[in-house]
Amino acid sequence: MSSARRTLLLIGIGAGDPDYLTLQAIKALNRADVFFIQDKGQDKQALRHLRTEICERFIEGGHYRLVPFDYPTRAKEFSDYKANVASWHGEIEAIYARLLRDELQDGQCGAFLIWGDPSLYDSTLRIIEALHLNSEIAFDYEIIPGITAVQALAAQHRIALNAIGEPVHITTGRKLSAQQPLGGESVVVMLDGEQAFTRIDPEVEIFWGAYLGTKEQLLIAGKLGEVADKIASTREAARHSNGWIMDSYLLRRPR
Repeated sequence: MSSARRTLLLIGIGAGDPDYLTLQAIKALNRADVFFIQDKGQDKQALRHLRTEICERFIEGGHYRLVPFDYPTRAKEFSDYKANVASWHGEIEAIYARLLRDELQDGQCGAFLIWGDPSLYDSTLRIIEALHLNSEIAFDYEIIPGITAVQALAAQHRIALNAIGEPVHITTGRKLSAQQPLGGESVVVMLDGEQAFTRIDPEVEIFWGAYLGTKEQLLIAGKLGEVADKIASTREAARHSNGWIMDSYLLRRPR
């Protein structure tokens, strides 16, 4: 029996454009024997197709296997947000443990293709860390960074994220209200399903983007008092049309 350990690669694949893949990511793709592909339902098939397209485009030869798996959804009704997330992560960890046990042999290399970068608002890295501590199966794991939505947003709007010598704060829509007033810092907001920007000072500038790096990309910029309603209606129409939406935005005081 081989004593070689299993290896997992968490590969950041960027914010939607296959051209965002780094050379390091392409090399990692070609190391993997098995790719674990999330299936988040019919509405998000485009995300699965993009991962498949990336494998077909960048992997030399047909030595790899794709292993799709159903990805559980987080409970929509809860009293304790962190407890709800912990329970959800526990479900996912059990699935990952099964995949590691049943679909990857000793000495083989498996991979998860992570939208954006594994280190920023993605649960995979934390779950793999927990699995590494708790699993009876020995394995190693490596992180391959990717282009984040934050970088893609700045590039598409042709702006710098920070003012000279000033900080950038990255947060979620749930936490945005605690950042008022913005002061001198720039605030990048991700995972804002509640459109919290509608509650911010209308004189603040917003640089909003959705489906960054894809053919469906949407960009809107201006003072909140002038564009907030347009962003809200555009976002809702796009979510309804595509069945899903990934968006982010930068808030800052006018220069």
